[in-house]
Amino acid sequence: MKKRVLSALLSTVMVMGLLAGCGSSAADAPAADTSAKAETTEAASDDGAVVAAGAEGSVFNIYCWNEEFKSRLTDHYPGYEEVDGTTGKIGDVTVKWNITPSKDNAYQNNLDEHLLTQADAAADDKIDLFLIEADYALKYVDTEFTMSLADLGITDDQLVNQYQYTKDVVTDSNGNLKGASWQGCPGVLIYRRDIAKEVFGTDDPAEIQKKVADWDTYKATAQELKDAGYYMTSSVNDTYRTYSNNVTSKWVVDGKINIDDNIMKWVEDSKTMYDAGQIANTTELWSDDWSKGFFQDAKVFCYFGPAWFIDFSMAADTEGSVANAGGWAATEGPQGFFWGGTWICGATGTDNPSLVKDIMLKLTTDETIMTDIVKADNDFVNNKPAMEAMAADANYKSAVLGGQNPLPMFCTGAESVDLSNQGAYDQGCNESFQNAMKNYFDGNATLDESLEIFYSSVEEKYPELSH
Repeated sequence: MKKRVLSALLSTVMVMGLLAGCGSSAADAPAADTSAKAETTEAASDDGAVVAAGAEGSVFNIYCWNEEFKSRLTDHYPGYEEVDGTTGKIGDVTVKWNITPSKDNAYQNNLDEHLLTQADAAADDKIDLFLIEADYALKYVDTEFTMSLADLGITDDQLVNQYQYTKDVVTDSNGNLKGASWQGCPGVLIYRRDIAKEVFGTDDPAEIQKKVADWDTYKATAQELKDAGYYMTSSVNDTYRTYSNNVTSKWVVDGKINIDDNIMKWVEDSKTMYDAGQIANTTELWSDDWSKGFFQDAKVFCYFGPAWFIDFSMAADTEGSVANAGGWAATEGPQGFFWGGTWICGATGTDNPSLVKDIMLKLTTDETIMTDIVKADNDFVNNKPAMEAMAADANYKSAVLGGQNPLPMFCTGAESVDLSNQGAYDQGCNESFQNAMKNYFDGNATLDESLEIFYSSVEEKYPELSH
C-alpha cells in the first residue's frame, strides 16, 4: 500500500509539472542537495573531460530494472571493477546496484519511494543515477527529480551525433534535456527464411519487403501463409507498436482519454486476421505460448522488433531455436516504428555529479566505446558516425539473421522516428488497451464492452482522467 501511495504522489508531481509549463517546480519534488556541489569545483579540460577539484560522494547508487546497463558499464566503462553481483568500484568510489524487475510496476514503485525521500537521505544512500524507458519517460523527465544535462555540464555540441528522437524522449516541457541513451531502437519485421523460401520461393529481404510493404499487402500475404499452414505472427500484440508508433494524436487530450484512429485500425485488422486463422493466439508478449514461435517446430512466420529483440529475446543461445540456427532475416515491414530503449538520468540531489556526467558522456557519445558496444553486444548504438560505419562494414554480420547486416535499415529507421505524439500516459494506456482488447479478440466481450473495460482501467490508474 505504501508504494502505491508514493507512486500516486509521484504521478501527482508529474501532472503538476505538466500543468505548470513555465519551469515552476512541483511542490513535492525534492530540492537539489547542493552541499556536495558546494564542496566540489569542476573545470573542463581541453577534451571536455571533467576534472574534479574537490571531494564528491564515496558511494554511487544506480537504480535499474535488469542487468543490461550493468553489463554495459562493467564491460565498456574505463576503470570499472566488478566486486560482486551488486557492487563495483570506479576509482575510490563504491558503485551500488539496486536492481528491481519491472514486472507489476515494481521498479517504478521502488524508484518513486526513494526519489521522494532523496532530499532527506544520507549521502551514501542518495540515488545518483537511474534508468528510465520511453513509455514512462515523461513521468520523471517533466519533474524536478531529474537533472538537466546542461546543469551537469554537458553541451549540445557533445550530443550532436545522437539520433534526434532519443533526445526528444527525454526533453521536458520547457525544452530541457534530462537524460541520454547509448542505444537506438528502430524496429524491423523479422521473418523465417525457410518459410519464406517454401511459400514465396525466396528469402531475399528486398523481395519479402514487397510482400509486406503496406498493411493491405501484409494481410494478403498472411492469407497466403495461412493457406500454406503457417501463421503470420504469434500474437495479435506483435504488430501493436507498429500501429501505436504511427498515431496522429496523443492518448490524452485536455484531460480526456483519446483513442487514435490508427489504434482502432489495429483492433480492426487484428480481429479480422485472428478470426481468419492468420494469427496464432491472443497471448501477451513474453508469454510461453508467444515464445513458442521462436523454435523450429513452430509455424510462425514473423515477429516485429529492434536490434535488442533480435539478439537477446529470440532464444539465440537455445538449441532448437530458429535464431540458434541463423534462420531469421529482416526487412523494413509495413511501417517504421521503434520499441524500447534505456535512458540514463542524473538524480537531483546526487553527490556525484562529475561521475554521472562522465558515465553519460563515455557511454552515449564516445564513438570508440560505442563501436565496441556494437561489436561486442550487437546493440544499435546512439551514434550516427559509429552506426554508419558499421552499416557499411562488409565484415559485420548478424549470426541470428543468417549473415545479414541489418544496420542500414536500422540507420534509416532511426532517422524517421516521430515522437510528436508521445505523452506522459503512454505506458498505462497501451497496457490497458491491449489487455482490454483481448476480451474482444477472444469473443468474450463486444467491442463496446471491451472499450469500457479499457476506460475503467485507465481511470483507475489515473483518476485525473475521464472519457
